[in-house]
Amino acid sequence: MIQLVCGVQRGTLPKHFVEQTVVSTQFFGIDIMKKSSCEAVPHYFPTISEAEDLYSTYIANSVLNNFLSCTAIMLNIITIHAIRKTSLPKTLKALLLSLAVSDFGVGVLSQPLYTSLLVKWLQKGIPSCGNYKVFLVIMLLFSLASLFGVQAISVDRFLAIHFHLRYRELVTHKRVVAVIILVWLLSGFLSLATLWVSPGIRSIILTTSVVVGVLFATMVYIRAYLAVRRHKNQIQALQVQEVARTAGEITNFSSLIKSVVGVFYVYLVFVACYSPFFICLAAIKINGPTIALTRFSLFSWTLVFLNSSLNPVIYCWKMRHIRQSIVDILRNMSWHRNRSSQ
Repeated sequence: MIQLVCGVQRGTLPKHFVEQTVVSTQFFGIDIMKKSSCEAVPHYFPTISEAEDLYSTYIANSVLNNFLSCTAIMLNIITIHAIRKTSLPKTLKALLLSLAVSDFGVGVLSQPLYTSLLVKWLQKGIPSCGNYKVFLVIMLLFSLASLFGVQAISVDRFLAIHFHLRYRELVTHKRVVAVIILVWLLSGFLSLATLWVSPGIRSIILTTSVVVGVLFATMVYIRAYLAVRRHKNQIQALQVQEVARTAGEITNFSSLIKSVVGVFYVYLVFVACYSPFFICLAAIKINGPTIALTRFSLFSWTLVFLNSSLNPVIYCWKMRHIRQSIVDILRNMSWHRNRSSQ
């Protein structure tokens, strides 16, 4: 998700990589001996000596990322427009919009930058130090924004279930907006901090953010599941003479459950898309770099980017309000197209 650990074979580096201030570099607990900041960065990426072995991998990933970049941009533009027009609660709409914006940013910035690196490697060239740094900072920005955004949505849906009657009192639109601003400020700070802070602190911050974030979201959904079971039992225990109230409770609760399930699928797909990267990272840490692991690393990046194209599909599939809004948008577009042709 954050730094690609691959291609540790040493190649000849351009002079501008060596003429920088000497510092120690570490990403996710993987140390490199004291080197210049620009000399250390390329060691996490494929080198010229690996170009022949990875030729087909570069081409495949370039094609996939060009396609996924277009789908991420188009699908998230439609999703953002659809979310704004839905009748979902303002708090949930704001959180979903923030996540969709981060996915849109991946399609607009992260994937084109990654494709440019692939093309450079395909041409047996070495990207400049600035290109590497810009890519890593931008990728980290949107990845952390997605991670924190998924956590925020998880907490919101848990509060909606656990404090069903007090939800609107506890979770106000102003508080949610404040949380979203905090998410983006924190993501921006952590992404830029990777260029400035000491290696030990950087490793601790990034590793803790990812591991604690995933574990936290998992615990929230476990608690949400237990709360759902408890509320179902309470509804079933209502008196027979309160049939009307029971019907209302069931309708409201069913709608709430559907939104929780939809967000849960977003979380599952997020974990599925990001897990191979960390598996590859651990494998390289334990066994050392190989061509096979380097190839797996390159495809794991593409899988990370795929997440930004899958989220809009999940919204449309699992959230009725968003699906209906998207259908209305497509119908209006079709109506305007037919009218223009006539």
